[in-house]
Amino acid sequence: MTQPQEVTAERHEFRAEVRQLLDILARSLYTEREIFLRELISNASDALNRVQFEMLTNKDVLDPEAELAIRIAVDKENRTVTVADTGIGMTREELIENLGTIAHSGARAFLEKLQEGQASPEEIIGQFGVGFYSVFMVAEEVTVTTRSYRPEAQAWSWTSRGDGTYTIAPADKADRGTVVTVKLKEDAAEFADEWRLEQIVRRHSNYISFPIYIGDRAVNQRTALWRQSPNEVSEEQYVEFYRQLTLDTERPLLWVHVVTDAPVNIRSILYVPSRREWGLLPGLRTDYGVRLYSRKVLIQERNSDLLPNYFRFVEGVVDSEDLPLNVSREAVQRDPMLRQIRRALTNRLVKALKALADEEPEKYATFWREFGGFIKEGVATDPTSHEALKDLLRFHSSKAEEGELVSLAAYVARMKPEQKAIYYVVGEDLASVQHSPHLDPFRSQDIEVLYLVEPVDPFVVLALHEYQGYHFRNVEDADLEALKVETPQDEGADEAFQALLERVKTVLGDRVADVRASNHLTTSPCRLVSPEGGPERDLARVRRLLEQDFEVPKRILELNPRHPLVRNLAALQATNPDDPLLPLAVEQLFENALLVEGLLPNPAAMTPRVQALIEAAVAARVGKAASGEAP
Repeated sequence: MTQPQEVTAERHEFRAEVRQLLDILARSLYTEREIFLRELISNASDALNRVQFEMLTNKDVLDPEAELAIRIAVDKENRTVTVADTGIGMTREELIENLGTIAHSGARAFLEKLQEGQASPEEIIGQFGVGFYSVFMVAEEVTVTTRSYRPEAQAWSWTSRGDGTYTIAPADKADRGTVVTVKLKEDAAEFADEWRLEQIVRRHSNYISFPIYIGDRAVNQRTALWRQSPNEVSEEQYVEFYRQLTLDTERPLLWVHVVTDAPVNIRSILYVPSRREWGLLPGLRTDYGVRLYSRKVLIQERNSDLLPNYFRFVEGVVDSEDLPLNVSREAVQRDPMLRQIRRALTNRLVKALKALADEEPEKYATFWREFGGFIKEGVATDPTSHEALKDLLRFHSSKAEEGELVSLAAYVARMKPEQKAIYYVVGEDLASVQHSPHLDPFRSQDIEVLYLVEPVDPFVVLALHEYQGYHFRNVEDADLEALKVETPQDEGADEAFQALLERVKTVLGDRVADVRASNHLTTSPCRLVSPEGGPERDLARVRRLLEQDFEVPKRILELNPRHPLVRNLAALQATNPDDPLLPLAVEQLFENALLVEGLLPNPAAMTPRVQALIEAAVAARVGKAASGEAP
């Protein structure tokens, strides 16, 4: 096209708020300055999308055969980066509108956010339509040369140093599209490097629909797996993408592919790893969250707000056409559309985990071993999650085989017809709860009891309260009337037992709230019960782990009058109350009960007493042998 004989440059001033914005960006020392390339590529992609749409109905377009592509060139010596596209291009009026004034409302909102301190500049660039201006974080000067798709349109050049003014002049450009030439600041010379720019493209713009060339090589992948139909993606493609995404060499345990347009646009693939800790340096990761894209442009490397905190082990990507190019954490928390995305992703994950539990119980057992603690945390800390997560819970129980886990639904399904509650026992570990004296009456009546052996477990049952109308009850409750054991005692034995109760009260003093007979125990000599039930009782073991000055709560010591050891102690109290073995045995019974409850502050302190009891037992055996008595 013939250019005018005389080239006349027009000088314009930016609006006041745009000048203020440019001053901030020109002085920027932000660590995320690389986003300027993301913004330029995103603008180029938009221009290509627009011309592609235009050509669907309009055949009269300049360069109709030109490849729809983005080309990046570097001149290291002159510190320039050029981003060119074959997109829709701009006329003089569009150039002024788009680069001179279009951002004025966005700039004002941007500056207000900065002044309020609600978000960092990196978070809100793009969110308010100021994405192009991010180039001034690295640019000494920017030149935009563009020609519209309209065949008779004049080419124009826009130039600015970010100093509050810009110039527009006719340009010599024969083909359609836009070329942005960035003259880099000295402290931004790192970006005049093809390898550096390729890394930025792969990180932020890898899945742009159009090829991005650096030199002669297309460096972006283009095909975004999450934007394909799940029916078109093979299992190996899912696994390979997971490995690329996470660098985990193991296969994921589960993946969920979400493609939906209503009520909000979502394209997402979420993965559950096979292990809680993975990678070369497990245990050192402190960041979590999914990669967040808008129209295949990466806008957040780790977004921790689009899934509940209890799903922080989930890896994956989330893409939405409805998201702005930048979205701050505050926006996620208050934006109804973003809350809908969070709700939809959470529901799909829960649904997939329930299906895994029903269809592949062995694989679900692996999931629970690795991530069950997160699900329990969700129930304990998020009241809104109870309905969704309660059927995912698993516990050990008195009727489960070794290593087997029981769901609440399975527990309720095999409850006895007359059973009115879901019973549980709290303990330090499986070994201790399996020997809990509180289980005596439940074993005798064949009633299943859940084993709560993780610190979070008491919080879980306190948060749930009930399941399918059945309330949770601690087996320690002293008022389990239906489980009482009634065994007649002769009068002499009863008197000796009452005397023993008084002696035990004297030995233990104010360390116990009371000492009394048990009408629940069968095979155990004693147990500790709380004077009152409730949260404080269930959380005592957790407090012992967390509090340095933890004091053992005063509990009621119940003795089993039917147990041989208790009967012999009662006889010893009746015949030889001054025997030093008696207080030693009482102390040991009490601390044994504390140990089983997970409440003994210093188990090693009982060693001398255990040794004394062993010495007494051995001495008694030796004495009997010497006198010819049967041992």
